[in-house]
Amino acid sequence: MENFALHGNSSTAHTSDKPALLSRAGYTTVAVIIGVFSVVGILVNVLVIVVTVRHRQLRQPLSYALVNLAVCDLGCAMFGGLPTAVTSAMGYFSLGRLGCVLEGFAVSFFGIAGLCTIAVISVERYIVVCYPMGAVLFQTRHAVAGVVVSWAWSFLWNTPPLFGWGSYELEGIKVSCAPNWHGRDEGNMSYIILYFLLCFAVPFSIIMVSYLRILWTLRQVTKLQVSEAGRSNRMEVQVSRMVVVMVLTFLGTWLPYAAMALAIIIDPSLYIDPVIATLPVIFAKSSTVYNPFIYFFMNRQFRGCAVPMVLCGRKPWDKPEVSEGQTTIASLNKNPRVSRGESVLE
Repeated sequence: MENFALHGNSSTAHTSDKPALLSRAGYTTVAVIIGVFSVVGILVNVLVIVVTVRHRQLRQPLSYALVNLAVCDLGCAMFGGLPTAVTSAMGYFSLGRLGCVLEGFAVSFFGIAGLCTIAVISVERYIVVCYPMGAVLFQTRHAVAGVVVSWAWSFLWNTPPLFGWGSYELEGIKVSCAPNWHGRDEGNMSYIILYFLLCFAVPFSIIMVSYLRILWTLRQVTKLQVSEAGRSNRMEVQVSRMVVVMVLTFLGTWLPYAAMALAIIIDPSLYIDPVIATLPVIFAKSSTVYNPFIYFFMNRQFRGCAVPMVLCGRKPWDKPEVSEGQTTIASLNKNPRVSRGESVLE
């Protein structure tokens, strides 16, 4: 296959009859963008995992799925983002055929596991928000079962190309690998169609149905402004809004890639410029960064645990402690009657 460096470390091993798809500056730009997203994604997802593991109050049923999503994002950044940044900087895919297969498998494996985890989260929020008093409660064992099913499902449908049903090939500007969306032979087509339906369409349908219902329920709750349940209900609504933003962000980064793949499957003759085809790849690889920032800005409890860890125990929002006597004197001094010498003991 073209552009594979299969002959050791020779600088000429990647030569091809076809000209480079990007200029040197173009490849460098792609390398910097993907490299920054990958490094930041690794750091912030490790932070999410460590903070959740160290603080017992964060270990709710939903947290198991959120941590699993962080693991998926971490895997995509480490085994997909960083290699792509390196090969982009070199201007060609330098990892050989085996490297292409392993990278394509790793990115697909962690990516589909992440999408299935999003589906598990959507079901959890659906149960909690739409049926808060129902007989079925989403508990830790349900979250763990959902996580296990996500990994098993992803593994089941990403291993066939390793054994000849389907394949992993170079995509876009030929510096990263993915399932072979372009192959027209019968075996590859059957695999790609089933892969798309079962690994994209099914989880996406679960997510959309769940969140349309959740958004409708949240709208009704906002209209009624019921306060009987107090703090608990308000926290569930806040968490649900956070998850809605997280899901919309995830879908926003992955849908362009899924749409491009679907277009290629439907119309084999469709030509997409490699440079344009790389943009959805960059969007997809950037998805590893956003979730931790969403947790930080929209989850006060997580923020309260994460900030002291990052700042070595310091809590910048804490105010200096003031003694009761000082508070009383300050209050009296601000009283206009005291300042005029009048008695306040009436």
